[in-house]
Amino acid sequence: MAGLPPGRWRGRGLAGLGLSEGAEVSERHMALVFGQGRHPNADRIEQRLLDDGADSAAARRATVLGQPIEEIEARNQTPLLALDFTFRPQVSLTVLWAPGDAHTRRVIERAHERAVAQALRWLEDDVAETRWASGRGRARTPALVVAAFRHFDNRDGFPLLHEHCLILNRVQHRGGDGEPRWGALGTTRLYQNVVAAGTLYSLAMTTEVCEELGLATVPREVTPGLRPVMEIAGVDAELIAWSSTRRQRIEDALEGLTYTWVQEHGRLPGEKARHGLGWQAAQDTRPEKKTPRPLEQLLAWWRASAVLKFGRQVVDGLLDRCRTVGAALRARVDPVVDTAFAAVDVAAVVFTVRRNFARRHVLAEARRHLLETLRGRAFAPGLDDDIANRALADHARQTTVPQPGRRVPAADQIFYTADFTEPDPWFIAGTGGRPPRESSRYERARVASLAVRNAIRTARTATPQPRRHRPPRTPSNTPAGTSPSHRRSGRPPSTPTNRLRCPTYTWEAGRQTRRRGCAHRRTWPGSPPTPARPTPAAAPSRTDRPRPPTRAVRSTSAARSTNSSTGSPARTKARASSRDSPPGGTGGEANGPDAGTRPVAQCRDHRGPAGYG
Repeated sequence: MAGLPPGRWRGRGLAGLGLSEGAEVSERHMALVFGQGRHPNADRIEQRLLDDGADSAAARRATVLGQPIEEIEARNQTPLLALDFTFRPQVSLTVLWAPGDAHTRRVIERAHERAVAQALRWLEDDVAETRWASGRGRARTPALVVAAFRHFDNRDGFPLLHEHCLILNRVQHRGGDGEPRWGALGTTRLYQNVVAAGTLYSLAMTTEVCEELGLATVPREVTPGLRPVMEIAGVDAELIAWSSTRRQRIEDALEGLTYTWVQEHGRLPGEKARHGLGWQAAQDTRPEKKTPRPLEQLLAWWRASAVLKFGRQVVDGLLDRCRTVGAALRARVDPVVDTAFAAVDVAAVVFTVRRNFARRHVLAEARRHLLETLRGRAFAPGLDDDIANRALADHARQTTVPQPGRRVPAADQIFYTADFTEPDPWFIAGTGGRPPRESSRYERARVASLAVRNAIRTARTATPQPRRHRPPRTPSNTPAGTSPSHRRSGRPPSTPTNRLRCPTYTWEAGRQTRRRGCAHRRTWPGSPPTPARPTPAAAPSRTDRPRPPTRAVRSTSAARSTNSSTGSPARTKARASSRDSPPGGTGGEANGPDAGTRPVAQCRDHRGPAGYG
């Protein structure tokens, strides 16, 4: 098409067609391959066969790739000859590319081309497969035939760098006789992995551009409640709006569609309904394509438009401003990714959004997480796969059960679920004249992952509390075990490493839980040796055990009633002092003959010198 660069052939499957990587796609190639399902050099092959004496039908059939289109249409089916995978960078990268200098444009275009190639290689290696016999036969085929076409503008003529990759729905595989045969692709698997391929492209391109130009990314909320888009830091929202000309028209149309939906249903649309209304608004406001213009003319017009709206100083200093902001952000970003936290976030988001998910969903979210966490910094190859594998291993459980006698499902066809606690939905007040909305599944997923992250962080940082130095306590004539504050002060520390456990009770986070059947007692570190317990036959009965003097009990009750009636803070202060004290009483409390030592911690049924009451 005039004004656009010619298409280029890509993919490992070009060898079976006699084509080379990067060769130009002619109009005749497009008509034969994607219009008739025939060899790109069908005219030459057919003419050679006719010269050798073959009839016209046999000569034509020899140029067909796979099943002829005529046979498919004879069964009242629509033939599918290609799939269009479109790759495009974030708007901020397009804004840097359009009015930028030649070096900036070369860096962005080279990163775009490499990212597209990496996404196509991933589709070939991990996704592509061929099928025959109505899907009963399947085989991996890491060789696709792709025709790539690069476009530079949107339907309004503003900058939008993107690439259309037409993937031919034909691929070679080895037949029963060992000879190569053309068959159809497993298009369902390609459709299922389109999001994972797109996230791989965005991650690869953004990382290369940021590393090459010294930039960083920041999250930008495009649709309230949905995942933010990682844009280049330093590109203002006004510049993004200048390039995204259709955004305002879509929002205006969406407001009218939402109002009509509320009038019909009597309630606000949910998340799924909002997605449908957004798609309808985009289709209703989609203009017709215009005649493409050469890139040199577009670059001059884009620069003039940007300078007229924002000024020459803003346009010329855009890259320097982005580098300054990016350097500050990159200095604060830790280049090491904590895979444990990353796996929690990825699993929580995928589970809350989808409930049942496959590995492709986890892998796509892992790539989004790397782009959001590293802010454009480089990472080790294969880190996205490591995070996805850990999320499935640590936080997911398989729900797909292989059936005996049936084909074992592929790895990306196995589904999982998780056991995260999802918070209840809440409503969020609207801003800018928008109506209130219910919290999205993505927002609830972030809250669910935060709880698990905090638990992991607490487990990592939990260490034994150092023992406080206390002055020696003054002996007293008060018998040990008769003071209620003495018993209260015997609480063990509530840190996980210093829990006091017993078959009858346990202390955890400052709370006592009773359990039956105690047969032993535990002591605190530094306590005196525990006297030998009597044998069960010689142990006194519960009614024969010594009890505290009656006078002490009455004085305790009186002290409580006096404090409660007068509102004195004495009891409150005693409690605070006892919590800060080691077992056995406060620093100034009398402890009888055991003063200055840590008494034995015992169960409720084993009252003694330091019995818990």
